[in-house]
Amino acid sequence: MAKSTKPTYVYTLLVEAGRKDGDGLPKDATGAALMCYAAGKDESEAVNETVAILKQAGISALEVSGYGSLEEREDEGHDISDEEKALMQRALEENAVIVAQMTPFYDKV
Repeated sequence: MAKSTKPTYVYTLLVEAGRKDGDGLPKDATGAALMCYAAGKDESEAVNETVAILKQAGISALEVSGYGSLEEREDEGHDISDEEKALMQRALEENAVIVAQMTPFYDKV
């Protein structure tokens, strides 16, 4: 089978996660938002890989919002820090999913 010549990009994804036993979220959290950088030939592949990796880690992905590749985000005028670019480069080099930030959700009382 011929190897795909389509380039790999890194996509910025925001994942909303629900609760699941053993997910590692704080005890009183109702879920979380995870900012991820994921490598893929297209955004669909990056989303699928991210959901699969999170599932292996015991995290229940409920919804994924894509914000595009680095180039797409720059074209839209997003302000992207050097730290964020470094994480994207790491995801590309390692063909990986990088969870850059996790923000737990809590019910308001």
